[in-house]
Amino acid sequence: MKLRPMDVRGEHHPAAGGVEGLFCLDDAVRGLEALLPEYEGRIKLVYMDPPFMTGDRFFMRVRVGADQWRRGKGELSLETFSDKLSREDYLALLRRVLELCKRLLREDGMIFVHVDYRANPHVRLLMDEIFGEENLLNEIIWVYQTGGRSLYHFSRKHDVILFYRKTEQYDFNIEAVKAVPVQPRTNHMRRHMDPDGRVYRSMRVNGRTYTYYDDEPVAPTDVWQDVSHLQQRDPERTGYDAQKPLALLERIVKCGSREGEWVLDPFAGSGTTLEAARRNGRNFIGIDNCPLTLNIVRRRLKGADYSIALNDVPWTGKVPECAATVHPGVGFYHVVLEDFRTDIPGMPEDGAPLDAVDNWSVGYMRPEGYRVMAEFARSKKAPELARELAVPVYAGELALCVGDVTGRCSYYALEPEH
Repeated sequence: MKLRPMDVRGEHHPAAGGVEGLFCLDDAVRGLEALLPEYEGRIKLVYMDPPFMTGDRFFMRVRVGADQWRRGKGELSLETFSDKLSREDYLALLRRVLELCKRLLREDGMIFVHVDYRANPHVRLLMDEIFGEENLLNEIIWVYQTGGRSLYHFSRKHDVILFYRKTEQYDFNIEAVKAVPVQPRTNHMRRHMDPDGRVYRSMRVNGRTYTYYDDEPVAPTDVWQDVSHLQQRDPERTGYDAQKPLALLERIVKCGSREGEWVLDPFAGSGTTLEAARRNGRNFIGIDNCPLTLNIVRRRLKGADYSIALNDVPWTGKVPECAATVHPGVGFYHVVLEDFRTDIPGMPEDGAPLDAVDNWSVGYMRPEGYRVMAEFARSKKAPELARELAVPVYAGELALCVGDVTGRCSYYALEPEH
């Protein structure tokens, strides 16, 4: 069946559950500016992990075809972002992003900015200027042990997360992140057991006795040593460089927002903030200009109610050739993906015809964009491409979207056979 290419700038993935989401394929400044008319003063929490002024380019090893998904290795290396801005350009970018985030934040909102030793002093001064020095709440030290060791200086094994409030009305939920300590307090304290069998420790200071139960949850300090960096083969990894662990973002999301409130990440990258927000009942918005993030988002947010805005579509040129067949059924259309041909440099020469397909979906065109009704994305659990998707018969124009391994989205109108 011949498919008609379509120019689509947005799609919606409907699902029940009460949590809403939005991902914008755009650069941070333009994406934030586009949010102002609808979301100014509505965001409860901002987390961002911007570039660190490393001077490096970052790449993602992309898996192509079922064999690479099974082996967990990718042969196609694609650039995710370049961190080669001069200090002046970097700080100008961050200034504008922070100014826009402040406008988007509620009066009781908070912002966490993740930096390293290079960016920390510059970004902290910038945030003091924009948010006010008096609104700095913490300079959080996230300690990890992964990576190599240096012989020329002490090994750098921590990042800094700058935590600011917008105003004195901020709503910080420390109770949500209390946890039972892995190691109980032991310094100079006597160990006891109460009548219920609970272990506690006590110490007497200046005539007063202090008692601490081993199983009593405690709040984290500003030094986070209990959240591990992602290991090289961690099943959580998406392949995106500089990915942060879900546990880290869940702690930030829980303490900085409550269920039903909006969480924003203007450098969404690997999509961890969006998944952490969704898992904890928060609405979420992510912005990133890397097309590969589209594929990651579709995988991590499958089953969520969210929209995609293709504001910064980087691909040009000929639309890939696609072939599909539509078979009517009782109340359903059965759509079979037959072929997809696109020119991607570096693709394995011995691959199968549909190896370039990372994900695909079928749905209907609506005035607001493409509405997804059935979708499939390759994963470690499902490396083989599902060739058939079933969608309920509705009024409207039946459409198909293919996301290839570079993140490019190609949309086509379908004509069912009668």
